[in-house]
Amino acid sequence: MDVLSLIGRDAPLFDEDIAAHEAELSGCVGQGRFLVIGGAGSIGQAVVREIFRRNPAALHVVDLSENNLVELVRDLRSTLGYIEGDFRTFAVDAGSAPFDALMRDVDGYDYVLNLSALKHVRSEKDPYSLMRMVAVNIENTLRTARWARAKGARKYFCVSTDKAAAPANMMGASKRIMELFLMRESESLPISMARFANVAFSDGSLLHGFNQRLLKRQPLSAPNDVRRYFVTDRESGELCLLSCLLGENRDIFFPKLSERLHLTTFSEIAERYLAALGYEAVPCASEDEARASVEALAARGQWPCYFFASDTTGEKDFEEFYTEDEDLDWGRFERLGVIRNPAEYDAGKLDHFLQAVHDLRTAGRWEKADLVALFHQMVPEFAHKETGRYLDNRM
Repeated sequence: MDVLSLIGRDAPLFDEDIAAHEAELSGCVGQGRFLVIGGAGSIGQAVVREIFRRNPAALHVVDLSENNLVELVRDLRSTLGYIEGDFRTFAVDAGSAPFDALMRDVDGYDYVLNLSALKHVRSEKDPYSLMRMVAVNIENTLRTARWARAKGARKYFCVSTDKAAAPANMMGASKRIMELFLMRESESLPISMARFANVAFSDGSLLHGFNQRLLKRQPLSAPNDVRRYFVTDRESGELCLLSCLLGENRDIFFPKLSERLHLTTFSEIAERYLAALGYEAVPCASEDEARASVEALAARGQWPCYFFASDTTGEKDFEEFYTEDEDLDWGRFERLGVIRNPAEYDAGKLDHFLQAVHDLRTAGRWEKADLVALFHQMVPEFAHKETGRYLDNRM
């Protein structure tokens, strides 16, 4: 199945920029030692493949998911084979004691890439998942950045999200807060980041769910009023590598995608997806109707779909990569924009945030409202709107 056609494009995004800088990229990788944290997720695996194919001196991959690490190794061995450098994987959590022990025992790395994140809007439905989001997206980022600095890393890269621009949900706001913390860390360690479009068919995504629904002979369900940008998994890996190796200190890279040409609704992709598989999408009036009609419609070359207007907490009608207040560089690359950031931060607010989170944990009980208020203090433009509905309430 041609993923590009499903997301409304006919050509890869970054071929020109990769070709123009391939000698520099390959030179950096060939002489470099790399640690990829969260390297077995969809974006992480794509980043690891981009590094692996350029034969690094060392490539170590850390991820909590043992199963995904197994698949990563099988995929690399089955496509690219082997490298001369030191390639190893470690099934440990970046916030755990085993990870700390591993980091004490290694010599250090030239480049540390942090792809670990809680990325789903659905994670903001309860205070417990939200506290883990703070730990993974913010505190673990600080911990690993400071470790990278202590070990003499040349560069620290961390993935952000398009949802960090004018955030409307807790996940996006957590990544915006992470960006603010990294402005302070950048005074003692070069740091770059990337804001992403949705990675088409990445694990846990709605599009990945389409594959699961067809496999299990279940209807498709998608909002018809939410527009998103999409990149392929390979493009996500290329974007991270370009930012890590070519980004200047405090740069945030993002793909040059056109609002007019490239913003696509999930329902439109569902219709293209089914057409590519030989099915006609048939809209249903309710989830019950969709569930009940799979077999009858499938026998006629059709597939039931429930398309709906989104009303879940944290959903924006459309995504954006930057705000009008940010300093943008449009000329450095053909298909990449760059947000240039000064080393500006409010140290008092940063310290207050960490202390407040510590106090909530020490108390042993907290409400979602506590964290929402704390996020608002850090990101005054945070446009949080509580609807009382979450993705767990949807098919």
